Amino acid sequence: MNAGPAFEPTMNIEERTEHARTRITKLVFPQDTNPIGTLYGGTAMKWMDEVAFLTATRFARRQVVTVSMDRVDFKTPIPRGNIVELIGEVTRVGNTSVTVTVSILREDPLSGTQELAIQGELVMVAVDDKMQPVQVVPEN
Repeated sequence: MNAGPAFEPTMNIEERTEHARTRITKLVFPQDTNPIGTLYGGTAMKWMDEVAFLTATRFARRQVVTVSMDRVDFKTPIPRGNIVELIGEVTRVGNTSVTVTVSILREDPLSGTQELAIQGELVMVAVDDKMQPVQVVPEN
């Protein structure tokens, strides 16, 4: 199995962005759903926060914290038993922050058809051990 290239501190922004892309696949279990059998919005947002954290950490190789979750669009319900794929991508890099767009695709487990169900942007800030903001990409 080819794991891909390892992170190198000398990578440029484009290489870091590509390296940081994160994909996680989950199954929607009954405990993840509301009384009408679809994924709880709060559960989806928790999963999005986790993927954004992983994506930003892989990009910056620093400790990051969530500072905002902007405009989460719930486009279609995700029923119990569906497979979901969460995809995190760095879409903007600031001095101390990284914006990560997280998309959730729902997949019918029998047909394999996928569609975009939820999408949102999360802003993550790099911090030091005193929780003070630090540069996302250190100066060389």
